[in-house]
Amino acid sequence: MSDKKMMKVTLTRSMSGRIKAHQACVRGLGLRRMHQTVEVEDTPSTRGMANKVYYMVRVEEA
Repeated sequence: MSDKKMMKVTLTRSMSGRIKAHQACVRGLGLRRMHQTVEVEDTPSTRGMANKVYYMVRVEEA
């Protein structure tokens, strides 16, 4: 296995009608559909993207 810390990010609210920068953050995390869960590396950049759209996503430690 890898020794990198990972986090699970799930899109819980719709992206329609949101600020373009927030939509870009969600896409950058790899999320496309509602209730989709992706596992991304826990880096300062991905953590910042998740924090920016905190009201649309759920973050869990993996």
